[in-house]
Amino acid sequence: MKAVLLVRKGWSIRKAARHFGFSHSALIEWLKKAPRDGRSVIPTESSAPKSHPNELPTDIVAAIINQRKKRNRCAEVVHKELANQGIEVSLSSVERTLERNGLIKHRNPEKRWHMSEPRPDAVLPGDLVQIDTIHFVVNGKRFYVYTLIDLASRWAYAKVSMRINTHCSLKFVKEAIALAPFVFKMIQSDHGSEFSTWFTEHMKKMNVAHRHSRVRKKNDNGHIERFNRTLEDECLYKVNCNPTRYQQAISEYLPYYNNERLHLGINFLTPLQVVRSS
Repeated sequence: MKAVLLVRKGWSIRKAARHFGFSHSALIEWLKKAPRDGRSVIPTESSAPKSHPNELPTDIVAAIINQRKKRNRCAEVVHKELANQGIEVSLSSVERTLERNGLIKHRNPEKRWHMSEPRPDAVLPGDLVQIDTIHFVVNGKRFYVYTLIDLASRWAYAKVSMRINTHCSLKFVKEAIALAPFVFKMIQSDHGSEFSTWFTEHMKKMNVAHRHSRVRKKNDNGHIERFNRTLEDECLYKVNCNPTRYQQAISEYLPYYNNERLHLGINFLTPLQVVRSS
């Protein structure tokens, strides 16, 4: 910047360059970049190459980004879905592309790791089904979404309800049983009033055991809690918060979730594929 200032005072470019021991071509470039607002620093640009002979084609980069934005899935699932579409690209390339475009959610380094608690075996579909409710408030009025997931196959069902009680819970489970391509053997819930003794007794009448999750063991309901988050992140986030719109969105999303969505927990299979192979 001192060389630039001397040139601006009347020195020739070659004289100023010789004075500081630089080439005159370097000083020419500095004159182009030097600010004129009184600052004493010339902005430095990265010397990293702007391209690479082995860089990904733009169409593959666009496919990676579009696949990520379509359902907001992780890099592993995006890589597998692209492979299913006949697009050959490495997992590391997918991860780098998502990283460069700000599409990676980094884990908080201050967050502690917690080991999973033991839970009942779920070898076949229907061995253990978890049920829960999500609460929403609009203009001071509450409504709810009942959710249910089978641990072995990840087959899921959900429905909007204007209220929750044991009768609504039983009705929801009956609808799920009628739609599920397998037999329910055990259902697990938290200790909410909508899953009280009356609900347990009627589950027994239907030859379905009812198990409450263990107190202070939040991981007991980990699968249903994760499904609740997935439902909100991939389905409900883009819909106006009202019961009618939520039910329409859920009805459109569940066929995709059960029949098309790839799941990491079941080796990139869909729930329907797991049920058919059981």
